[in-house]
Amino acid sequence: MAEPVPAPIHVESLSVTVRRDDSLYSVPLTRTVRLDVVLPPAYDASGTAKPLPVLYLNDGQDLPRLHMTAVLDSLYQQQAIRPFVLVAIHAGDRIQEYGTGATADYLGRGSKAGLYTDFVLTELLPYIGSHYRVSQKPEDTAFAGFSLGGLSAFDIVFHHPDRFSRAGAFSGSFWWRSKSTEAGYRDETDRIMHDLVRKGSYHKNLKFWLEAGTDDETSDRNNNGIIDAIDDTTDLIDELVKKGYRYQQQNPASDIRYVEVPGGQHNQETWSAVMPDFLIWVFPNK
Repeated sequence: MAEPVPAPIHVESLSVTVRRDDSLYSVPLTRTVRLDVVLPPAYDASGTAKPLPVLYLNDGQDLPRLHMTAVLDSLYQQQAIRPFVLVAIHAGDRIQEYGTGATADYLGRGSKAGLYTDFVLTELLPYIGSHYRVSQKPEDTAFAGFSLGGLSAFDIVFHHPDRFSRAGAFSGSFWWRSKSTEAGYRDETDRIMHDLVRKGSYHKNLKFWLEAGTDDETSDRNNNGIIDAIDDTTDLIDELVKKGYRYQQQNPASDIRYVEVPGGQHNQETWSAVMPDFLIWVFPNK
């Protein structure tokens, strides 16, 4: 007598779904903004399901170079992160749209950063909230980016704690300055984001993840043997601490996490390698 054939076992897929067909027209930016929206495994679009956390990401066109789907699939398979929706925003004129919303730098770069902030707050967040099953609570909303996109994400989160609670900056361009080195520039007064933090307010719900690589660059303005990318990042941490944010490197309850990557460079390969650290930090599986 033949052995009975066992019933097939249903194994739920642990792969993410990437939607590359989404976009919206921005009035402040006067252009169509392309989006890649990455949905977690077993995403349920029904109105009865619980809203998910959401991560907005600058330079969304770089998802393939970041190997983001493979990184996410691995973390979901390890059950290291809780399900969330990733909204990857394709850059436009990134030299002008990324920066600090309050002011451009000394060369006029970042002149549209305020308009980009308007787009994020008044167009993008409402659009995602109405088209995807995401929470609109600040405690469930994060923003991250790379280089200039990291500066942009940090600036938007820092100044809008009513909409966000987490910021991630991979090799953030915290050198952004109001004066050239030939015009009497001083670290103590002329780095724009540092000055904005000094003049800003403390908000107990905000947390920050910052990364720099030891090979991010070779410049060393003050000749102290530490590259500017690291100095600018750690000096920003000092300003956050003065403002009231807690920083204890090995304490998971700290408001700030700083990751310094030995041999890390200013490229997508380094950022991809450290991406799991950020994602587990921002949306840990509790």
